[in-house]
Amino acid sequence: MPDPISWALAWPYYLAALAFGYLLGSIPFGLIVTRAAGLGDIRTIGSGNIGTTNVLRTGRKSLAALTLVGDALKGTVAVLVVGHLYGQEMALVAGLGAFLGHLFPVWLKFRGGKGVATYLGILLGLHWPAFLAFAAIWVGMAALFRYSSLAALTASLATPVLLYALGHVQLAEAFLAMTLLLWLKHNENIRRLVTGKESRIGARSKPKTETADGGP
Repeated sequence: MPDPISWALAWPYYLAALAFGYLLGSIPFGLIVTRAAGLGDIRTIGSGNIGTTNVLRTGRKSLAALTLVGDALKGTVAVLVVGHLYGQEMALVAGLGAFLGHLFPVWLKFRGGKGVATYLGILLGLHWPAFLAFAAIWVGMAALFRYSSLAALTASLATPVLLYALGHVQLAEAFLAMTLLLWLKHNENIRRLVTGKESRIGARSKPKTETADGGP
């Protein structure tokens, strides 16, 4: 059982790590880069999502790449900075904060992305071999089926299993929690995958439609 005195002294640091991660995670790079490029509000096209896959629907691959890198790095920076200062346990808290910030950014009325890129960035900062495994699974599934959502769901499901198999129980538990949140955010994608209505990678769309994306 945790020492009550130790917890009383430590909880402000946990809260600060969570808040730091949340603020970084809530930066909406997809919205920022598309507006800066003169394309308006990314939420008015395609699925209305602020993530990489929907940015790709603008036809601007460079903007999609910037969104992917930005959304990933905010997770990586959160865990590396906090981990350097306070250790891995605090880094996990900051990573969770970054993930929640991306999913539920206060600046966008808590309507954010689906978390794949930020999940991947957190994984890079905490365990790079698992990051490589995630990326390999995503690329393989995306190449085979051309569904970003299916690739992300498969890779995220494999991640906590791999971490547990490698003996990183605490990491596995943290990523299991994030995987559950990621799957919940992809509930519409799952339904569309089952019914065959999910859009494939590279599909362009100008007006906002009922198609949901499952990208980073």
